[in-house]
Amino acid sequence: MFAGIVAAVGRIASSRAYGDGVRLRIDAAALGLHDMRVGDSVAVNGVCLTVVALDKDAFEADVSRATLGVTHGLAGGGGVNLEKSLRLGDRVDGHLVSGHVDGVGRVVAVEELGGSARVAIEAPAPLMRFIAAKGSIAVDGVSLTVNAVDGARFEVNLIPHTRAATTFRSLVPGMHVNLEIDMLARYVERALHGPKEG
Repeated sequence: MFAGIVAAVGRIASSRAYGDGVRLRIDAAALGLHDMRVGDSVAVNGVCLTVVALDKDAFEADVSRATLGVTHGLAGGGGVNLEKSLRLGDRVDGHLVSGHVDGVGRVVAVEELGGSARVAIEAPAPLMRFIAAKGSIAVDGVSLTVNAVDGARFEVNLIPHTRAATTFRSLVPGMHVNLEIDMLARYVERALHGPKEG
């Protein structure tokens, strides 16, 4: 479980075939790996991965073909948002994020607002019913508030700190982003439209 508050930006140093997917080596010295252990969970661009090896500057994680098929940003060489998993008693400054990506969206507009930016993202149609104005969404692992919803698009605002502390500093139209809907919306949908007893 995560909070969607990015702790550091790392870089995928290498990607090699492993099992039915790949093994990534992620340069993550800025994350502070002194308290990390094999078996820990780390959100990488919003994708929950398990640490399988590490040293003082980097960690490795395996990504299955199934995960690669429903996410973006796990190719070698790119910058990635990083967050360690929450511990009981930690503050949740964003919202509860599972690290289970629901789909990939596409940035359609970035409007500069004097340091901040208004960003419009097109989401897969099946996800739009879970996205509501003033609700929460995780975009590449970053907890954000939805400002507006219009058809297949929604808008978020990125304050200067968020842009500086994440990969969003280089966000431009056409880029793809991992989306995770608010888990509360997922359970409400299931309660309202799932199988009924009897």
